[in-house]
Amino acid sequence: MVAKSPAPIVLDGRSVRLEPLDPSVHAADLFAAGGGDEEVWRWLPAEPPRSEEELRALAGRVAAAAGSAGGLAFAVVEKSGGRAVGWTTYHDVSTVDERLEIGWTWYGRAYWRTAVNTESKLLLMTHAFEDLGMGRIMWKTDHLNTRSQQAISRLGAVREGVWRRHCLRSDGVTWRDSVFFSMLADEWPDAKARLRARLTEHSARG
Repeated sequence: MVAKSPAPIVLDGRSVRLEPLDPSVHAADLFAAGGGDEEVWRWLPAEPPRSEEELRALAGRVAAAAGSAGGLAFAVVEKSGGRAVGWTTYHDVSTVDERLEIGWTWYGRAYWRTAVNTESKLLLMTHAFEDLGMGRIMWKTDHLNTRSQQAISRLGAVREGVWRRHCLRSDGVTWRDSVFFSMLADEWPDAKARLRARLTEHSARG
C-alpha cells in the first residue's frame, strides 16, 4: 500500500468526534474549554490565549501550519455535550517515508484522564495506519512534561530518546529538550487492542 496524505475527514467515535479545525466554528467552544488556563497551555508552543479572538487567530495559525506540513488539524468534539474541547494535529507528513507526527494536542482540563484522549488517539492512529498506510507515527514533548510522557507511553509508544536544546519555549527565554516517541505499523495491532480495552474500562466506570 502506498501511503496517502491526510485529507479533510471526520473521524467519529463513541465519545468524541474529530473534525477539521475551523476557527470560525470552534473558537468559542475552545476558549470556554481551556482559553487562558495556564496549566493547559504550560507546555504548548504558544502563550495562553486571553480572549476568544486570540484563540481564533491561534487556531488559524495551527491549522495553516499543519496543512503546510502535509497534515491536518482537528477539533476534538465531546459528543455528549456537542462542544469542541481541544484540538490535535497530523503534521510533519511524508508519504514517501510513510510517517507522520501527532501533536500540538490540548484538551480542557475537565477532560484530562478521561476517554477523550484515549479515543482521540485511537481514531487518529487507526486512520493513519489503516487508511493512510503509514508505517510510523511519532510524538514529541518537553522533557519536563512528565504528564504528557506518561500519556504517550500508555498508548504503547516506544521512547526513542532526547534531542537536547531542541527548540525555544514560548517564553522566548528558556530552551526545551524534546523527548521523542514512536510506534510502528507492526506494533499497532497490540496497541489497538489495549486502547480498546481501556475505552471499555472508561465506559464501565460511567
